[in-house]
Amino acid sequence: MSSTTGHRIGFVGTRFSGNDGVSLEASKWAKMLWDYRHVSHWFAGKLNTDPDVSMLVPHAYFGHPDIQWINHRIFGRTTRDKEVTRRIYALSEYLNRELYDFVERFDIEVLIVQNALCIPMNVPLGLAITTFIAETGFPAIAHHHDFYWERDRFAVNAVGDFLLMSFPPVLPSIQHATISSVAQRDLSHRCGASSILVPNVLDFESASRGADKGDADEFNVDFRKEIGIEEDDILVLQPTRVVPRKGIEHSINLVAALKNPKCKLVITHESGDEGDEYETALAEMAESQGVDLRFMSHRVGEIRSHDNGVKIYDLADAYAHADFITYPSVYEGFGNALIEAFYFRKPVLVNRYSIFVTDIEPKGFRVITMNGYLTKDVVAHVQKVISDPVYREEMVDHNYELGKAFFSYSVLRRMLRTLITNFTGADDL
Repeated sequence: MSSTTGHRIGFVGTRFSGNDGVSLEASKWAKMLWDYRHVSHWFAGKLNTDPDVSMLVPHAYFGHPDIQWINHRIFGRTTRDKEVTRRIYALSEYLNRELYDFVERFDIEVLIVQNALCIPMNVPLGLAITTFIAETGFPAIAHHHDFYWERDRFAVNAVGDFLLMSFPPVLPSIQHATISSVAQRDLSHRCGASSILVPNVLDFESASRGADKGDADEFNVDFRKEIGIEEDDILVLQPTRVVPRKGIEHSINLVAALKNPKCKLVITHESGDEGDEYETALAEMAESQGVDLRFMSHRVGEIRSHDNGVKIYDLADAYAHADFITYPSVYEGFGNALIEAFYFRKPVLVNRYSIFVTDIEPKGFRVITMNGYLTKDVVAHVQKVISDPVYREEMVDHNYELGKAFFSYSVLRRMLRTLITNFTGADDL
């Protein structure tokens, strides 16, 4: 590997598309690498990257019907049919060949595997990547966002042999990167593998759109009007997917407790891969409590665009018009939306999930916290933040400065320098 020119980096995952945390963090890693002459290529089952530097392999996507067929037969049970095993091996061999093709086509020098070696959404892909690295000794960085043992839905399974082999694999040429100190300790305890802690980050140092207090601009000035919210309404934003671990029922309870008809609760993301039952239950709950709840995933996308004449806003546009952020998650691998609230200078309610307690709260951020349930004091604190602009401004400015110190691109740059240098022997970042 040359130390005077950039290297060809191959990002591998199930998808690099949309507003999910893995796709967003992968794009930040790529941007940092681009800034330092490295060239990124992409391998996944769902992509929105440049086709000229990408390889789309539909079976790498966890939502592919063949992968879903397997998943329905390996989770929630303890044995698997031999036909399931046969299909897992067959798809793994196919994906392994595609990985060889990807590396050869783009002359890849380092692989960065994004979450595909820690959470078994696509077991054949994990096996394929593991086998490829074991066969070649290829330099690889395994970036772990969620481990299977952190999710209840994977607790009962019929693929314990495959989980031990590939989720994650422990091989000499793999460097592991975890996003929290808890995950770092768990990986060491369960697998005997060391890792570098790389927290999720945002570009706090720049004066880009959004960082400047999240002000409205010409594109998003009509955001409230377009989603049916008045200018003097209090927009309470839940910038997460609609899945049970996000604790959105607490956000509904908060808005109900505020007893202010001007408060409107807006959720930006869709249900994703866990079904629509939770969304239906939330809608019924909001209706019974008289809470104005808006699901807006059809109007908030990955990038600004127009869809048949309808304006699609990005997440920064939603933050720009928000008055208050709710983040009552029961569990998070890290907590992207919380760091986004700091970045966009918005006050936020946080349920004290474990990673917040260990990795974020000790830094001194000023947020409104709850411990699994709402209290009168929590509601009163929210009311104070909403009604007292001076108090609110001091809070969000304090959080922005701490975010710059602990969760900025400069932090990611230092971590990537270490990871890449370990392979190349040169300080490339």
